[in-house]
Amino acid sequence: MSLKNDWSFLVDENTSRSLVSALNTAGYQAEHIYTAGLQGHPDAEVYSYAQTHKQTVITLDLGFANITRYPPPHFGIIVLRLPNSMSTADLIKEVINGLNALNDQDIANTLIIVEPGRLRVRR
Repeated sequence: MSLKNDWSFLVDENTSRSLVSALNTAGYQAEHIYTAGLQGHPDAEVYSYAQTHKQTVITLDLGFANITRYPPPHFGIIVLRLPNSMSTADLIKEVINGLNALNDQDIANTLIIVEPGRLRVRR
């Protein structure tokens, strides 16, 4: 079994719920903040929930890229640095393509920055 099948994501409230459906369709496990009942909660609570549930956070919130605030160990953090003008469909495509590029890698303790056509991975 590939690591992809073991990945579980918590999609932050600043990101479309459509991403959750697309991730699930692509074979990933994903949950949205609204489903978890965490809308409006501080980032620290979102992070704590993700760690408790062994989930990688996917967010547009650049605060999660602060490795002094959210240092390893953790189950991974994916920060989307995509233009506000990008359509939801294109955002989903960038995320899925990025995850596919990481298939069979361990993303725990990793900060991943998704940019248009590019991934930056900090371990």
